[in-house]
Amino acid sequence: MDMGTNYRFIHLLYVPTMACNIACKYCYLEENTKDEWKDMKPLDTLEYAVKKFWDSKVIPFNISLHGGEVTTLSKNDFESIIQYIDEYYQTNKVLIESNGFPIGRPHIKTNLYDIKKHLDTIKKYNVSISGSLDLPLLKHEEYRVTKNGGKTLDKILENVQLLANLPNHKKVSATIFKEHFQKEEIAKDIEYLFHNTCLDMNDFNFMIGFDYNSNGLLHPITEEEQLELYQYMKEKFTGTELEEGLKNAWFQEFGPGYCTNCDNCGEKFFLLEKNGDIYSCVRGQKHPDFYYGNIYHNSPEEILNQAFQKIQEAHSKLPFSRECGECPYLYLCKTGCPFVKNTYHTNQSYTCKLQQKLYEDWGYQKDPCPEEFAYEYVKKMHPEEIINYYPTRNPSEYKSLKDLIKEDANLKYIYDDQCFLLKVEDEEYPLTSQILNPIRNIIALKENIKVTLYMKKSLLKENCDYPNNNSLYIMLLSGDTIEYGDERRQKQAHIMTHQVYYMALEQNPSDKEGFYQIDLTNLLNEYYPYLSKEKPNNLFFTTTSLRDYHYTKQKNNAYYHIDAINLPFQNIEFFMLGGEEDDQNKSGNI
Repeated sequence: MDMGTNYRFIHLLYVPTMACNIACKYCYLEENTKDEWKDMKPLDTLEYAVKKFWDSKVIPFNISLHGGEVTTLSKNDFESIIQYIDEYYQTNKVLIESNGFPIGRPHIKTNLYDIKKHLDTIKKYNVSISGSLDLPLLKHEEYRVTKNGGKTLDKILENVQLLANLPNHKKVSATIFKEHFQKEEIAKDIEYLFHNTCLDMNDFNFMIGFDYNSNGLLHPITEEEQLELYQYMKEKFTGTELEEGLKNAWFQEFGPGYCTNCDNCGEKFFLLEKNGDIYSCVRGQKHPDFYYGNIYHNSPEEILNQAFQKIQEAHSKLPFSRECGECPYLYLCKTGCPFVKNTYHTNQSYTCKLQQKLYEDWGYQKDPCPEEFAYEYVKKMHPEEIINYYPTRNPSEYKSLKDLIKEDANLKYIYDDQCFLLKVEDEEYPLTSQILNPIRNIIALKENIKVTLYMKKSLLKENCDYPNNNSLYIMLLSGDTIEYGDERRQKQAHIMTHQVYYMALEQNPSDKEGFYQIDLTNLLNEYYPYLSKEKPNNLFFTTTSLRDYHYTKQKNNAYYHIDAINLPFQNIEFFMLGGEEDDQNKSGNI
């Protein structure tokens, strides 16, 4: 069995119904908490999606159930889904575990209000339960109400008692807004639930609410209040039976193991609704900027491409924070949740101060060279700003690339941004070296799209005594990486090299004075099947003579080799589209 070399692993959150049996006054889903797809069997979509992902070697290592409210399902539908997930884990246990992911139990997120009817299934399949309450409990009665405004707490606590004799793992979480900010009462209720219910309050989770679709009823606590909440709980529960929870699960959402510790969470996390719609997560659910496509209408490759690009765009809407660039904990935080950052129109995590305190208390090391990690992070997530984040160095150690170019006239045209122009249909893109480029163009290409290259005619004479022997040199690289050379460095896979010599270039008509013109459409069509469908691919352009001089310079000058170890030639990155429907969604400057 292939144990995962060619697989991609994702966390899949499944919403088998949008219906809900209560009406939280601040529900972010608002009027969407009803089952609009009653003619669809909830298991059918999950089975279809998982098979379609598997066929594309995309493997869910975790399948959890969310809503709406999953317990509103009929007993048969609920059990059929739980049974499917249980069998999925057992069937694929070896593959999933061999790739570093633990096999869990079927897991549901629930409000606990209607869990009684599913107790048999929960017991039979040892279903893990994560419930939700409002703390302090007096606020639960105010905000978590039935559809007709009735109270829900007594029934929920009665249902919790029904779980007492089951071996299943059961826990709860609570989201804290300013209206909940009563530290003493929250602490008392945590102790009450610990001593009087079967809930594992050492595995309790605090969540910090943010202002999104709360209908104006709730307001976020400040960063100072977040710290105040943590410090109070620390003083209250250190040295008690609940110290383990305090030091681990209670504030784990803000730790580096949580979903926000990703450069791009669109590579890992997906929420699937019963109608096939796919969003980023529960935060992005029903938000058009975090909609990735529909499993019935789009291929997994298209969905994954949309996910990567939309999260990239979400992070890039605001400039990278200089404060984050100097922070020794950036390597843990990665600037926080892109959805919340866009909700607040900020470029920093909304729990920044709390996270820094937690990292300190949890014993994480401060990065001694944060500017180096900032450079790598900005290069990937904010490439248009990379020029501002080159790691500083002592000029006396060795010269910069720009200084080397100034000193060596033969290097000029390897980096000149006036020599190449790429035209995709009617849109023109001046090409620059990726090493010096302050703006990263990522465009969309697909089969048969018109691609035209213009090259300045004088370029064939640069660094070349015999232009007739010189050629335009084209390199096509996949976004997927492979291991090259004795150094075993991961680099983009080289797909194609193509040369066009002086005679052919001269005979092609051109509509730009002083430029050769060559149609690349058919050439690229031949190699599209071999390109990455998930990551940006690369086209590089230079001449044979300039390419040869670059490698000669690398051999003779160690400083140049360090700064130009990656291909320095004029280039453009592009996503490879698989169909007509998404050609409007993958083009632009990043």
